[in-house]
Amino acid sequence: MLTKERIENVLSNLAIQALNPMQEAVLDCDKNTSNILLLSPTGSGKTLAFLLRALDVLDSEKTGVQVLIVAPARELVLQIEGVFRSMKTGFKVSVCYGGHHSRTEQNRLAEAPALIIGTPGRLFDHISKGVIDTSTIQMLVLDEFDKSLEMGFQDQLEVIFNSLSGKQKHMLTSATELDEFPGFVPFRNPKVFNFLHHKVESKLSLRLIKTPAEEKLDTLLKLVASFKQEVSLVFCNHREAVERIGLHFREQGFAHGTFHGAMEQVDRERNLIKFRSGSCLVLIATDLASRGLDIPEIRHVVHYQMPVHEDAFIHRNGRTARMHADGQAYIIQGDDEKLPDYLNVSLPELKLPLNIAKIELPEFECVYFSAGKKDKISKGDLLGLLMKKGGLTQSDVGLISITDQASFVAIQRKKVPSLLKLIVGEKLKKAKVKVSVAR
Repeated sequence: MLTKERIENVLSNLAIQALNPMQEAVLDCDKNTSNILLLSPTGSGKTLAFLLRALDVLDSEKTGVQVLIVAPARELVLQIEGVFRSMKTGFKVSVCYGGHHSRTEQNRLAEAPALIIGTPGRLFDHISKGVIDTSTIQMLVLDEFDKSLEMGFQDQLEVIFNSLSGKQKHMLTSATELDEFPGFVPFRNPKVFNFLHHKVESKLSLRLIKTPAEEKLDTLLKLVASFKQEVSLVFCNHREAVERIGLHFREQGFAHGTFHGAMEQVDRERNLIKFRSGSCLVLIATDLASRGLDIPEIRHVVHYQMPVHEDAFIHRNGRTARMHADGQAYIIQGDDEKLPDYLNVSLPELKLPLNIAKIELPEFECVYFSAGKKDKISKGDLLGLLMKKGGLTQSDVGLISITDQASFVAIQRKKVPSLLKLIVGEKLKKAKVKVSVAR
């Protein structure tokens, strides 16, 4: 049972002072409500809302999988898992997603966890093969349901629904309005919480930068360089533009990352880790990065290319000015481009300096270790090596990220050269590991 004391413990573990109005509304909904549809913008706290509802269902005296959460992207799956683990509930959780060996997940699922979080494709695979027994599931959560449909996961979702008893509770979340439910959804009249148009004070400042078309790349570089050490997210409509901008930034010696759907999963993951760790301060991306990614509060969002639809524009801007923070969004408009019809307001223009500001390297650099979760590496193992053998102090070490096959640690840039010399050939868990600057 989800008591007031338990909620307070969860909030304390997450370093959150209080629930927001949307989360309170969802939590106050009758516990017997079978079907809930939560409509709320990106960054509004939907994850905690449905995890608290799920926690109310979980029972430590029951065995088998009790709650199944489906999310459209691997990054979102890992983000949800991170929040749940930070809640410190005591319940076992497993994640399922593409990009690594299915056998690894099958071994973890041999002893059924209370909660499974996964992408539609990998869950479809496990359920079809009988790896996951769905007969004990009490609650199904479909996070970013609109995105799953948009990405073409209807067939996989139908198999997942059809594998269930039909007696479980359902909770769907979406950042856009849903005109109708697909035929495989076993209900038509859920309890709806619509916070898409909930009036909150906007702290987003939107500015327009006009430039000759042939100077657009340099204009972008001038803008991003003017942010100094503040992080920024640059949006493009096509992966070709992402790659072109990335090449230009590389030629100018500007630390950056790229992110789009045609990249290998391992490369996307590495670039996100570097961005989160502060070893690159700008991420150049398609709209794949506008929703569902575990990335820090972004101070600056730049629209290098304007999206066709207003929803995409809103989701992009949702990466900044979230919760109580303010933020800046910029539109770079070439003299051969028109603004879309949905942007029918007069925007203040921003004039950039003639010269590009001095490009400074980030304070941290990301260091790669060739061992990860499969090797049972922990953050404590990495810290022990860095401090005992590498001569670092706690203040020299930033974000530590451990994936299945590797680990990444943000280190004070000035300490990295000497660190690599000190720990070359050293062991983690009695095994030698390769250590280098993450590229």
